[in-house]
Amino acid sequence: IVLVLSNKSKAFGLERARRAGIRTEVVTKMTYPQCEDFDRRVLEILREHRVDLVVLAGYMRLLSDEFVRAYENRIINIHPSLLPAFKGLHAQRQALEYGVRVTGCTTHFVDTEVDHGPIILQRAVPVFQDDTEDTLAERILEEEHKIIVESVRLFCEGRLRVEGRRVMITE
Repeated sequence: IVLVLSNKSKAFGLERARRAGIRTEVVTKMTYPQCEDFDRRVLEILREHRVDLVVLAGYMRLLSDEFVRAYENRIINIHPSLLPAFKGLHAQRQALEYGVRVTGCTTHFVDTEVDHGPIILQRAVPVFQDDTEDTLAERILEEEHKIIVESVRLFCEGRLRVEGRRVMITE
């Protein structure tokens, strides 16, 4: 890990990175209110640090087409549903309202559509009858932590190959 970048100056990930001796950067909407300017600044920082892979963890902003093209198949996102179901915000609430018995989490490469890119890994999580949005989110988060690490490991080992909408995992 060469850099932890956040759009929130008080993000806990920044403190963890500092303690581990990892460089940190903060780019806020206050400083760069226009999305295009914000993304351009982030791209500059990523290039300065020679970042090969961008991992979105708790990053709740849409990326510009320019940004996505600059890191095509090199941006991994984690989403708390079994995509393509329950895209966007409040995925756990959507799952409960829909009445599904199983939901989960997905890692995927980011493309220009929201929660749409080629799927890397998924993990199923049962939905219990007494679940609330919070209890379900907690169980999903446990699995998210596992598959994001696995997805990054597979990428770093050069074992992910994108063919159309499919991600092939090589041995």
